[in-house]
Amino acid sequence: MANWLFKEPEKNPNIFWREFEEKTGEKVLANSLGKYLSGWEEFDRFNITRLWGLLIATSGGFRFHHFPQRYWFEAFASLGKDESMREKTLFLPKSRIVEAGIRKESKWWKKIFSPSVPKLAIRYRTDSGNEQLLLLEIDFKHDGIIENLNAINAGVNEEMQ
Repeated sequence: MANWLFKEPEKNPNIFWREFEEKTGEKVLANSLGKYLSGWEEFDRFNITRLWGLLIATSGGFRFHHFPQRYWFEAFASLGKDESMREKTLFLPKSRIVEAGIRKESKWWKKIFSPSVPKLAIRYRTDSGNEQLLLLEIDFKHDGIIENLNAINAGVNEEMQ
């Protein structure tokens, strides 16, 4: 059977990013693929973990965007369980980002027996002013994410002085 009948046309990445910038009103500075682990109350409250998505540093802050993949069999099998199949996003405005960095496993024996993916750690302030840690796995090719998050944070700190 012809697979092209059931496939959605692929979108040119340049068009996707241009539309993303138009929709958010922010300039995309860097992006990578990653997986949400913990630290966002809205996700943690419903035990939503291990979501793959785009990690995006923008002129306005940090965004995580999960695009659910749904195939006909999954759609049929998950009738009534639609929550897990919805798009999920989180946004941290630059004014709330305290610091961003990469965490790598430091114990040599853990590196050997269970190689791990680097983790993006973002310390941020909640609405109530408390500090929270957002933790996401990040692709090994994460050029510019940390640098841009810390740069927009530095710009906010300069504006506040």
